Amino acid sequence: MKSVRVLNGRGIPLRRSDVDTDQIIPADWLKRVERTGFEAGLFSTWREDRDFVLNDQRYAGASILVAGPSFGVGSSREHAVWAIQQYGFVAVIAPSFSDIFRNNCTKNGLVPVALPLSVVEQIWAAIESDQSTEIVVDMEKLLVEVPSIGVSESFPMEPQNQHRFLNGLDDIGITLTHADDIAAFEAKRPAWLER
Repeated sequence: MKSVRVLNGRGIPLRRSDVDTDQIIPADWLKRVERTGFEAGLFSTWREDRDFVLNDQRYAGASILVAGPSFGVGSSREHAVWAIQQYGFVAVIAPSFSDIFRNNCTKNGLVPVALPLSVVEQIWAAIESDQSTEIVVDMEKLLVEVPSIGVSESFPMEPQNQHRFLNGLDDIGITLTHADDIAAFEAKRPAWLER
């Protein structure tokens, strides 16, 4: 996982609520054995509609997905996070996330930012009127700024998850921070036990 301190990017407005993981990445994509190539499946059913926002070339290259309430509900599907990341998004801003989806985000390096719906609506309006609108997500200060419209809003994040992002630590990385303690414990185990 890469360390995340400050993210700057343009947003894309996904004006939908209760987006479940099957809509993010349909079940037929879960048959893949590799962990790459999921960007093609991101919202694939919705992308069949040429008017769907991801098909709008004005938002090409946007790196921050701005969605409605209850994003990522449904089954635990780590593939949903992979698809969002592989498409090019580094953060998702929404009023709320399912716990499982938020957890999968923090373990894979996709920043989940919960902001009040009123702020999300301001951001939607800003990026719809000017697709070059810059969004700044500061992981050190836990702050989202949209300078062009004067938005500066803090967001909640558990300290251990903020630590993960700031230090680029996935579950294995966190375990490895305790390598000396693990080695000391293993050295004290009786010789007849496996090491």
